[in-house]
Amino acid sequence: MRLSRSPTPFVLLLLVVVAPAVSADVAILRTDYYQKTCPDFNKIVREAVLTKQSQQPTTAAGTLRLFFHDCFLEGCDASVLIATNSFNKAERDDDLNDSLPGDAFDIVNRIKTALELSCPGVVSCADILAQATRDLVTMVGGPYFDVKLGRKDGLESKAHKVRGNVPMPNQTVHDIHGMFKKNGFSLREMVALSGAHTIGFSHCKEFSDRLYGSKADPEINPRFATALKELCKNHTVDDTIAAFNDVMTPGKFDNMYFKNLKRGLGLLASDHLLIKDNSTKPFVELYATDEKAFFEDFASAMEKLGTVGVKGNEEGEVRRRCDHFNNLNV
Repeated sequence: MRLSRSPTPFVLLLLVVVAPAVSADVAILRTDYYQKTCPDFNKIVREAVLTKQSQQPTTAAGTLRLFFHDCFLEGCDASVLIATNSFNKAERDDDLNDSLPGDAFDIVNRIKTALELSCPGVVSCADILAQATRDLVTMVGGPYFDVKLGRKDGLESKAHKVRGNVPMPNQTVHDIHGMFKKNGFSLREMVALSGAHTIGFSHCKEFSDRLYGSKADPEINPRFATALKELCKNHTVDDTIAAFNDVMTPGKFDNMYFKNLKRGLGLLASDHLLIKDNSTKPFVELYATDEKAFFEDFASAMEKLGTVGVKGNEEGEVRRRCDHFNNLNV
């Protein structure tokens, strides 16, 4: 299958991620933040994501990934949405963010446009992304979790800060856990958030080293490996070729990702290591047999993720457009 950079039909890459240290501004967040200033906020977001997800089924996975990428660098402040200009190369244009899906950016922009008509200058892009992510996850079968609101949009987005802060498919469990731990997340929470790979896809370049040559991974399910080799045979000339993260139920948020790991059906090397490493294996086995436990832990971890590094009035703004700072010279 071939996919454009703004993913079409079937699949979507997810990198497990998390964000910088929790700021003092977490206390300002509350679920009813817009009850008086923008009473139709929930309705507008819900209707927009329903329409978009119906039109483009990869939107849920793409938006979930975009939310992760936003939060683990500079906190949940919509910095990943900023477009590069002549003054600044923004986060979204770093090579590691190259495959962030266009549909995820689009749904945020659609919602922002609708909200600016209803309650101009009130709702931050950071809150839109957080709320849309929750609504989309539940739409594809995932657990409901509260989204506390009141974030402000960040005032900085630098591409050079991305590398070294984004967990990568070839990293060890120890290295990836280090990124989570320094931001207050436990090993169990890391594994739960990794379960987001139950939806979406990854490009062949992210796992091709497991398929070919002397370093091919013998622990991949043989039939799975054969199919992936055929799928990815031209990936060096077409870097948009991709495969489902969860080959069994790619469009449904469930615990199949963990079941797949036990069968040698983990797509990324970092996925497979979760069942190999003695520190993470017990959590994989728990979630593979108990979907309720996975959903509870995932929901809790997502609530926590959404409060990481949030900006208050002194550190941020409410952007008029999600892809530009209000001061265009920044």
